Amino acid sequence: MALAIIIMAAGKGTRMNSDLPKVLHHANGRPLIEYVLDTSLALDPDKVVMIIGHQAEKVKTAIERYGVSTALQEPQLGTGHAVMQAEDQLRDFEGEVLILSGDAPLVNIQTLKKLIVFHQSRYAAATVLTADISDPTGYGRVIRQENSDSVLKIVEQKDATENELAVREINSGIYVFNAPVLFEALGQITTNNAQKEYYLTDVFGICFQSGKRVCAFKTDNPNEIIGINTLEQLKDAEQLLLEPQG
Repeated sequence: MALAIIIMAAGKGTRMNSDLPKVLHHANGRPLIEYVLDTSLALDPDKVVMIIGHQAEKVKTAIERYGVSTALQEPQLGTGHAVMQAEDQLRDFEGEVLILSGDAPLVNIQTLKKLIVFHQSRYAAATVLTADISDPTGYGRVIRQENSDSVLKIVEQKDATENELAVREINSGIYVFNAPVLFEALGQITTNNAQKEYYLTDVFGICFQSGKRVCAFKTDNPNEIIGINTLEQLKDAEQLLLEPQG
């Protein structure tokens, strides 16, 4: 199976109260991005493209030894716009694209392997990694077809109805897409939303409208999908990173 990985690492991380790019903040003595790169390379992908933006040169230098490709997102107009920057490098790629966040160092290699196998076994055009959490505030909600692996939509907190806000299954920001489906759909998304940005999650809506199968795969361990947005979350992640991976 052909696999490409796109790592989202363009953000500034304003809530970290530091000008250092978020992915270069250290957890247990190592930049966050190194954990994500180690996990990515352990999956033996055909290609890794890292999306960089804030202090791009500093990030590029920090990951030089990994030998992965980079693509610049400037200006930063949302998650969908970030992935668009990888299109040139993946133009002829026909396999699956795994999308990871550079600020989510806890994701487990075994979970990602299961996610990819699940995606292929369901013949899905796109699959999202999800988790049930007790307080889903701030996360996009995953709205499933009843009693099914299939997803009807993924809705951002700002755009969710009252009923959708009550859903506890959240979008981790980790996805697998069929590459041609991904880039074709990215060409159709718009900025018609509360943030006026290109949401990557709108790709799911386009897949659904065109009759393509979108699935959700739920991890039993919500901790592994935690993204780091604050120094407090960074401290929590340091503790979790010391625990052995299952």
